[in-house]
Amino acid sequence: MNDAMIDLSVQQLGLAEPGDAALVRSLPIEAPVSIEVGGIGYAVMMATPADLEDYALGFALSEGLVEAADQIERIDLHAVEGGWALRLWVPAERKAMALERARQRVSESSCGLCGIENIEQVLRPLPPLTAQITTDRAAIAAALAALRDHQPLGQATGAVHAAAFCTPTGKILYAREDVGRHNALDKLIGALARAGTDPATGFILLSARCSYELVEKTVRAGCPMLVTISAPTSLAAERAVQAGLTLVALARADSALVINDAQGMIA
Repeated sequence: MNDAMIDLSVQQLGLAEPGDAALVRSLPIEAPVSIEVGGIGYAVMMATPADLEDYALGFALSEGLVEAADQIERIDLHAVEGGWALRLWVPAERKAMALERARQRVSESSCGLCGIENIEQVLRPLPPLTAQITTDRAAIAAALAALRDHQPLGQATGAVHAAAFCTPTGKILYAREDVGRHNALDKLIGALARAGTDPATGFILLSARCSYELVEKTVRAGCPMLVTISAPTSLAAERAVQAGLTLVALARADSALVINDAQGMIA
């Protein structure tokens, strides 16, 4: 067992043809991870407990709790009963913001998106993207072809999502995995921040369905282009257009669907 997966003895049943077999199957670990900001309980997420410092930093950035990595004074990681606790220490003004946001999260989770104030909060304007890159379809194909080599947990379990940061030529520089697609992207954003790599200098590749939250996290990170293997939702496409994010979906070895490329980044 490690921080990312366990091995489990299972029985494989023959359905098309007779023949059962005893196997050992690797399963990804899914555990509760509590996130505290300045001593305030902010959220409890279900995540794979690997690269948790990247996750803490990326979550804080994509949630808007901080605007830059240097606004986090310290990250403490603790194993607790049944899971993990991530404790982020921030300046007083950021702690006050976290407290207000935590109250909003409780309100939203208790009743869903009930009421115009909550809906407006969810659909608040995104910062317009100003960064641009120049890339082409060959770069997208190259990144897709290389992604599997950056998914050791995915290859072992077949049950996790991956998020990768790619250069404009399609070279993968960083990749992170998690049982949750949002978590994988947060981990990647945190890894970029810790490495001092500007998200505006490349594009992000996701092995997941493209929901609006993934578009918003990409935009808030300052990355100008997102490529996803699965299809986007209508709101994801709408938010990409609003923010000026180049969005490519249903990316396969032989084709891809350009949802938005108003800046003409893809040759």
